[in-house]
Amino acid sequence: MSKIIFNEHQQRVLEANPNVASVSDRAIQYTPEFKIHAVKENLAGKGPTQIFTEGGFDLTVIGSQKAKSSLRRWRKAFKLYGEDGFFEERRGKGSTGRPSSNDLSAEKKLEKAEARIKYLEAENELLKKLEGLERQVKKRR
Repeated sequence: MSKIIFNEHQQRVLEANPNVASVSDRAIQYTPEFKIHAVKENLAGKGPTQIFTEGGFDLTVIGSQKAKSSLRRWRKAFKLYGEDGFFEERRGKGSTGRPSSNDLSAEKKLEKAEARIKYLEAENELLKKLEGLERQVKKRR
């Protein structure tokens, strides 16, 4: 979140820009089309300040570092997800780590259950042996 706070006049000017999806007092949400255009222009050699100025933004209003930081973020998203990454909302989606057990096939579920049973049986055996050793120690006293 930016430290810059936009007044009502600045917000109205930014909202009039076709490259802006929405504006709040602290944030500007750019259109996916502008993001894609900006990344492609940047990869072609144009600088962030030039791209934003050509896009109709006053850098004294949005901040000179906003263009650089936004483009850095967008290039990363473009590299990871391509153009489609700008049209999808990824915030709030679950982890991409460990797969859900609901997605496993019946064979995989069975394998997993058998492995768990084997583990629990081994754990049970170990606990029985430990219990027996504890009884032996008590008898010796």
